[in-house]
Amino acid sequence: METTKILIGYAIYLPIALFLTYYVSRTLFKNSKIYMLDIFKGREEIANATNKLFETGFYLLNLGFALMILEMNLYNDSYQLLIEKLSYKIGGFTIYLGLMLFLNLYFFFRGKRKARENQNQQNAIA
Repeated sequence: METTKILIGYAIYLPIALFLTYYVSRTLFKNSKIYMLDIFKGREEIANATNKLFETGFYLLNLGFALMILEMNLYNDSYQLLIEKLSYKIGGFTIYLGLMLFLNLYFFFRGKRKARENQNQQNAIA
């Protein structure tokens, strides 16, 4: 019976982890195009390419982590333990996604700041 509950847990966890990763990624990278265009001074081709590379890396890191923490051991044959394990895993993964979101935002703002500093240096020289 324990194996059945573990499979139920996997069947619940995996779609939720995949959906959360997709939702956060789409939201982040749809809105980050503005920052990329600003960083790359309106050069849309390089801004879109860089944004796509960030998005691909985001997917790889997050899906890899979601699969890495997949293991679920249920020593007590109860649905209560299954729900508690799922909430712990999904909650932990959600916190991880939030941290990755803020890390990416940091990189976007840092890139924007560096672009502004370079622009100010070029204006001072001219």
